[in-house]
Amino acid sequence: RMYLFTVKINNTSMFHWGKWKKRMGANSSSKRPVFDEKEDVNFDHFQILRAIGKGSFGKVCIVQKRDTEKMYAMKYMNKQQCIERDEVRNVFRELEILQEIEHVFLVNLWYSFQDEEDMFMVVDLLLGGDLRYHLQQNVQFSEDAVKLYLCEMTLALDYLQSQHIIHRDVKPDNILLDEQGHAHLTDFNIATIIKDGERATALAGTKPYMAPEIFQSFVSGGTGYAFEVDWWSLGVTAFEVLRGWRPYDIHASNSVESLIQLFSTVSVQYSPAWPKDLVSLLRKPVTKRKKNKPLP
Repeated sequence: RMYLFTVKINNTSMFHWGKWKKRMGANSSSKRPVFDEKEDVNFDHFQILRAIGKGSFGKVCIVQKRDTEKMYAMKYMNKQQCIERDEVRNVFRELEILQEIEHVFLVNLWYSFQDEEDMFMVVDLLLGGDLRYHLQQNVQFSEDAVKLYLCEMTLALDYLQSQHIIHRDVKPDNILLDEQGHAHLTDFNIATIIKDGERATALAGTKPYMAPEIFQSFVSGGTGYAFEVDWWSLGVTAFEVLRGWRPYDIHASNSVESLIQLFSTVSVQYSPAWPKDLVSLLRKPVTKRKKNKPLP
C-alpha cells in the first residue's frame, strides 16, 4: 500500500485500480446506497462553500454535493506532507476503518477520492463545535448534558468494540456536537483493529487521556491493552467537561515512568456537589486499575 502511495505520486490513476479503488471509496460504498455505485465521484461533484478549519495536512471545508444538494464536510490531506511526516500508514488505516463502519454517534465517511496533490474525505457535517472549543469558551456544561454525551459515546465505543476497533484518542477535541447537541466521535488516525484474544502494545494516544495500561505495556511489555483504554479516556473526558480540568495533572512533557508513578500515588478528587450516581459512573474509568484488569 505504501508503495502505491509513494511511487509516481502525481499519477492519479494509482489509487483507482483494483482493490484500492474499492477501499478508497472512490466510486462505491458498502454502507449506504445513497448514490449510484457506478458513479465516479470526484472533486467536481461538490461545490465548496467555505473553510471551517485546518487539519494536520490541510483544510476542512463545508461542501454541497451538486446533484443531491446535501451538505458535508470535506477534509483535504496533502499527499506529500503525509509522506514527509511518515503518516501514510495512518491515513490508509483511517480510510479502511471508516469505509467499514457506520454509527449514529460517529462522524461517518461518505466518499473519498483524490487529485494529483491531495486526498479528500467527505464526512458528516457537524456544526456544533467540538467539546474542546466549548471548554475554551468557558462553557459550563450541565450534568444532564454530560450524562447525555456519556451515553452517546458509550454507544459509539460499544459499537467500535463490536467491530474490534480501539479508537485510542478519545478526548474533547475528537467529540463533535451536531446542531441538536448530540455527540459524535471522530478522528480514527491512530485507531487500530485487534482480533479476538489479541492485545495492542503500541504507545499511542494523547498523554493526558491515555490509560495506565498503555504506559505499563510500553515500559514492561506485559500483556498489552484492549478496549478498556477507550473507556478510561472517556472517563477523563467526562470529568474534564464537568469540572473544567482533568482528574490527573498530566502533560505531553511528562515521562512515561513519571506517569506510572503518578497513577500509583494520586487519588482522583470528585466534586462534593456531584450526585452519587454521577460520581459512581465516573469513578470506574478514571480510577487506577490493577494491571490489565478490564473495567467492571
